Amino acid sequence: MLIADDHPVFRHGLRAALADADGITVVGDATTGEAAVERAVALGADVVLMDLNMPGMNGIDATRELAGAAPHIAILVLTMFDNDESLFTAMRAGARGYLVKGAEQEQITRAIHAVASGDVVFGAGVASRALAYFAGAGPHGRAARPFPELTDREVEVLRLVAEGCNNTDIARRLHLSDKTIRNNISNIFTKLRVEDRAQAIVRARRAGLGEPSAHTQS
Repeated sequence: MLIADDHPVFRHGLRAALADADGITVVGDATTGEAAVERAVALGADVVLMDLNMPGMNGIDATRELAGAAPHIAILVLTMFDNDESLFTAMRAGARGYLVKGAEQEQITRAIHAVASGDVVFGAGVASRALAYFAGAGPHGRAARPFPELTDREVEVLRLVAEGCNNTDIARRLHLSDKTIRNNISNIFTKLRVEDRAQAIVRARRAGLGEPSAHTQS
């Protein structure tokens, strides 16, 4: 198992807590999403305990990349974020479990064994929402909101970018200034770690934003 978390005190404490756990061997740790992906594959980890808020590539993107590159590695999210957006986006990215920090050591140990065996497991605080998601309803009966690292306004701007709108069109449709739109787009590029509009559009459309149907209805 590999621990991916940028907080050294928490990371070292978790490693110590799991040192005597039956059937669990911590093969390494990582402090960024990029390192989590690289080290999990290089060290042959079968489970990654993934924090969502890390510098560089965040835990959602690391989960998505690792799930695509090495689907045999189970990803168990352990995070401070107890909200629907983070939960459902992590699930869509490929996580097999989701726990909120503060979970008891026994619960974490059980969850690690469960995801390693191919099961899906969630902490008590998010279990009912996760079950609703698997039933096809999503949170509150609608699809999960993509890109939890973006604000609602930035998601809306990204959707319009993915539909092919230029900055002037977006400013007019959202009743905002061109400068505000430029700032939003700059923030989007930074948060999604993309270099230009074309890369942002690819990311957005993969997440279901900016489809032709959305453009038609607008």
